[in-house]
Amino acid sequence: MNFQKAELTEQVAQTAAEFAKQHIKPHVMEWDESQEFPLNTFREMGKLGLMGVLVPEEYGGAGLSYFEYVAIIQEIAKVCGSVGLSLAAHNSLCTGHIMTFGNAEQKKKYLPRLATAEWLGAWGLTEPNTGSDAGNMQTTAVRDGDHWVLNGTKCWITHGISGDVAVVIARTGEPRSSGNATAFIVERGTPGFSGGKKENKLGMRASETAEMIFDNCRIPDANRLGEVGDGFRQSLKILDGGRISIAALSLGIAKGAYEAALKYSKERYQFDQPIANFQGISFKLADMATEIAAAEMLTMQACSLKIAGEKMTKESAMAKYYASEVAVKVSNEAVQIFGGYGYTKDFPAEKYYRDSKLCTIGEGTSEIQKLVIAREVLGK
Repeated sequence: MNFQKAELTEQVAQTAAEFAKQHIKPHVMEWDESQEFPLNTFREMGKLGLMGVLVPEEYGGAGLSYFEYVAIIQEIAKVCGSVGLSLAAHNSLCTGHIMTFGNAEQKKKYLPRLATAEWLGAWGLTEPNTGSDAGNMQTTAVRDGDHWVLNGTKCWITHGISGDVAVVIARTGEPRSSGNATAFIVERGTPGFSGGKKENKLGMRASETAEMIFDNCRIPDANRLGEVGDGFRQSLKILDGGRISIAALSLGIAKGAYEAALKYSKERYQFDQPIANFQGISFKLADMATEIAAAEMLTMQACSLKIAGEKMTKESAMAKYYASEVAVKVSNEAVQIFGGYGYTKDFPAEKYYRDSKLCTIGEGTSEIQKLVIAREVLGK
């Protein structure tokens, strides 16, 4: 496979990098400390097409490929993992679900507003007692004439409070039965739909993570995505693409931490020479660079298969699993290279370290990725 970056990909990456430098970098620690969700920044990214990267031009999107999408997320995450996470969730989950499984009317109604960030998207699958065990979800949707009544709570939802529109997976059959879930589009302001508790997190603090609560929330059948009972199958396909997003996010964080550590190692003098000259530091940098390169190749492989329309469940899980673990390892080594300064908020290493851990948890833990990979390898 040829993973040489095209000129368009390079141009798009440069645009994202310049935006991050001007509009995100000056506020990174301010947003992190206050847990402020910078909604206006996302509106500005919408003007550049960064919030509708994969949406076709006919719906107001940029109409770009997964190669450009991964490049954008990396450049944003190199500066701020929180913004990169929200960017990924908006594009690949909510917008991606409607783009992939919505009918013509739903696409026409929602995609233009999502692509320009007039509306911010959320996606709800996880619940307090059903993380990976999604087949046992307790949020239900009961049909009542030409409407559905939703009841239950979703948690760990990116933009659970601020999202203008959410794709929600609710149980429409018996627990653990086949085909027991259905996907719905729910707009903010619908009676019975509200945001709940906002999480106080270790990292990714400027990316809003909160509950979504449904209390006799009535939505029209026109807001159903696909067939009744098809929601979980849809979700698995969306998560295949979402894992590429988290791999890209992981790569961005890892590259940001590596570049900061590399620069510091050349500037920090001990025993009358830069610490980069010492084997203990140079070997760390060598390992970091090698593992980042390997993670990038896995991610590009998954992108290539996705673009070709081929199955990439195993490849996206491999990319997500490996890249996320690399992000944690590289960020940890960056803190070590910075030494005592790496443990302070005056230097960037500690934030990369805190942000990186989410990548091994969100959209399926590393353990779940290994389960997915093992099943694919064993043909189960």
